[in-house]
This record gives sequence, structure tokens and C-alpha cells, in this order.
Amino acid sequence: MPLQLGDTVPDFTAETTEGTVRFHEFIGDGWCILFSHPADYTPVCTTELGTVAKLKDEFDKRGVKPIGVSVDPLDSHKGWVNDINETQNTTVNYPIIADSDRTVAEAFDMIHPNIDDKATVRSVFVIGPDKAIKLTLTYPASTGRNFDEILRVIDSLQLTATRKLATPANWKPGDDCIIVPGVTNEEAYEMFPGYNAVKPYLRYTPDPTK
Repeated sequence: MPLQLGDTVPDFTAETTEGTVRFHEFIGDGWCILFSHPADYTPVCTTELGTVAKLKDEFDKRGVKPIGVSVDPLDSHKGWVNDINETQNTTVNYPIIADSDRTVAEAFDMIHPNIDDKATVRSVFVIGPDKAIKLTLTYPASTGRNFDEILRVIDSLQLTATRKLATPANWKPGDDCIIVPGVTNEEAYEMFPGYNAVKPYLRYTPDPTK
């Protein structure tokens, strides 16, 4: 059965471009983004892996560790990394899993036979400190992933993880948040004084992190 939101991710040991990784140990007490690409030396993914490298400081600020995966072997990954560094004017600074036996791909249901019965689809998993899946996304081969959007979602996930808040459409850090329906008005007055009730079920309050 495919992994779903809230499921604990499987633990595994794999060889990567930065040495052996034990996945749960790699995540540690922080957050993780695991993202797959169907094959090395593919054009769209070349731009994506370069973009993640350029955004590494942004991931670090949020306590998020990126890690890539494909079913190609380690030597192929290392050669491709040279191309990524050259063409994207960056330095790949995170591990890429060599999943030749498809252990990781199959554990995360990344092989979709209607697309390709051997290569992984282009999936994204955001994983929290509790090792549970907080977000899943799957992109077609023709469309590059928007990592600015993934960072935005991580900001929302981290803000709402310990607060009784949600974020509205197109929210970005600093925008007003929404008080979740399970909070009564009496509780809301105590927790979010001065909140704005547009409707009884639609109550806005400033971003508490700003």
C-alpha cells in the first residue's frame, strides 16, 4: 500500500554521493525533503538538483535536510554531479542515493508502471522530526518542480505543527493565518487576542512568528 500523509517513513541504509546514509539517523531531530528523479543526465532534473544546491542555505535555516534518489548507480551520480555543478553554476552539497536495487523506490512507491516500469517518477516527500510524511507531491517529467513553493509549504508546516492554526491560499510568511475550527471563540480570545472573525468559521490572526 502506498505511503500516505501521516505514515512513518521506512528506515533504510543506502550508499550516496556523500557516503553511507541510515535514513532515520540522517533525519535525526529535524526535517527532511526526499525527492526522486527518473534518471541521471536528464535535462529538467539537472536544473532541479542545481536549484536545491543553491537553496541549501534556505533549507538549513529551516532545519531541513535535502536528499535525492534515483535508480542509477553511484558512479553515474558522481559523473552527473560534475555536469550539474558546471551547467548550473553551483556545487551539489547534499547526498544523492544510488538505488540500483530499487529498495527505496519501491518502499516509497516511486515506480509507476503506466509511466515507466523501471525508473522512478519525480516525487517529493517532506518528512517531519517524528519521521512521518507531512507532504507528498508527484510531478510529470515535463514540468520542473517549484522549490520556492516547497519552501513555502515547509514554512506553513513548521508554523502549524505546534499551533492551532492553518494557512490560507497563497499564504507566505508574515501573512495572516487562520484559526482552526476546533478552537472555540473563548479559546481563540485567550490564544489569539484581537483576532478578526470574517465569518464564525473564518477567523484570521497575525503570523505569530513575525
